[in-house]
Amino acid sequence: MKKIHLLLLKAFIRPFFVTFFIVMFILLMLFLFKYVDDLIGKGFEWYIILELMYYASAANVSMALPLSILLSSIMTFGTLGENYELVAIKSAGVSLQKAMRPLFVLIICIAISSFIFSDYMLPKANLKYGSLLWDITNKKLSFLIKEGVFNNSIPGYSIRVNKKGDDGVSLYDVMIYDHTNTNGMAKIIIAKEGKMYSNDKYLFLKLKNGVRYEESSGRNTYNNPRQELTRMRFTETDQKFDISSFKMARTDEQDFRNNTQMLNLKGLTKKRDSLVKELDSVNKFASATVNNYYRQNNYAKGYTKVKVPAKEIKGDILKTFPEKQRLAIVQSALDLATSVKQATSSRVGDYEDRTRSIIKVQLEYQRKFTLAVSCVLLFFIGAPLGAIIRKGGLGLPVVMAIVFFLLYHIIATVSEKSATTGSLLPFFGMWLAIFILSPLGAFLTYKATVDSALFDVGYFKQVFINLFKKKK
Repeated sequence: MKKIHLLLLKAFIRPFFVTFFIVMFILLMLFLFKYVDDLIGKGFEWYIILELMYYASAANVSMALPLSILLSSIMTFGTLGENYELVAIKSAGVSLQKAMRPLFVLIICIAISSFIFSDYMLPKANLKYGSLLWDITNKKLSFLIKEGVFNNSIPGYSIRVNKKGDDGVSLYDVMIYDHTNTNGMAKIIIAKEGKMYSNDKYLFLKLKNGVRYEESSGRNTYNNPRQELTRMRFTETDQKFDISSFKMARTDEQDFRNNTQMLNLKGLTKKRDSLVKELDSVNKFASATVNNYYRQNNYAKGYTKVKVPAKEIKGDILKTFPEKQRLAIVQSALDLATSVKQATSSRVGDYEDRTRSIIKVQLEYQRKFTLAVSCVLLFFIGAPLGAIIRKGGLGLPVVMAIVFFLLYHIIATVSEKSATTGSLLPFFGMWLAIFILSPLGAFLTYKATVDSALFDVGYFKQVFINLFKKKK
């Protein structure tokens, strides 16, 4: 390896790692802002949140890796151009293509690693992330008794405590509304003091010096409906509340294993084949069901398996039947048409859902390859663009990188949505952004190779002048 190649590698690797971790940090902050309501106030241990962020970071690699390659390549060649090091490299007889060879080899290695990551590691990370996120979002709020506030976290109960002791166990001026009674009348318990303790399943309140109020239906007469109010004083009583649902239960990961994003290439191929077979069998069954409505019935004398040939009837077909039977025949035809319409409508909805599932599997299959190719494409956009603009640092390169990455991301998102709805084939839906931006990468590479400005106004002006001269 030449020293100039080693120089380019060192100049690229440092901003690559810096930009990669910065982008990952920003994406993780966006993730926390999105799920902050599901994480705050549920009593999670710190390692649960770190575990969720770790798995979420694996899912963000598909966006952070191409963006960091684009940004670091623009910064690297922009800094070299700004310091006239590219001019020194070319004056030494080394072309831009030769100088980019070690970086191209490095990008190819990163692309291959990203493919291996998306096929082997990402499905496992998505499986862990999906199951853990499901458990977190479905965990109820932790039961926290606060002073002066009615707490309705436990279903069927409203609990209010005027003051809590410094030990966190003693309670003063406790009021409990019990709505678990089936007749709709609440029980009220008021106590001067109490203590609370709990285990994994139950919360216990030991109340002292209180009153229980219970309202019930009494003996009713026709003109005098009556209700009875019972008041019972107690010196000490115990109340038990079920809080087993407040503990986060870890779901079996096997329940999520068949999701599309949690399968590798082999699993996606197997799932696609099974979905296609199911769709074919459903279509055959639907065809047989609908055709059954249009079978030919023989009303000849006796029963015969030989179908009676249909006769050509001109004019109103109802006139061929007796007048007394016409109303029943029309009603029977309407019932049959309604049955066919209902059966067909349900089959059409089922067909669209199954087709959409197959499309999602095909899109996920192509996504395994587009991540690797996008890394190479964005490198061939960023490297010549940095050599052309000749600006390093985090100013103009960041702006240019964001513009081109947004262009790539918008095209990829729109084409993927179009493929999901069936407007595009799944293959073109995932590869359209790469097909559109590949000529741009080739154009920028050519411009950087010949040391041409990005848009040579004089060149285009001369082209227009020549065109007008030919017309004259």
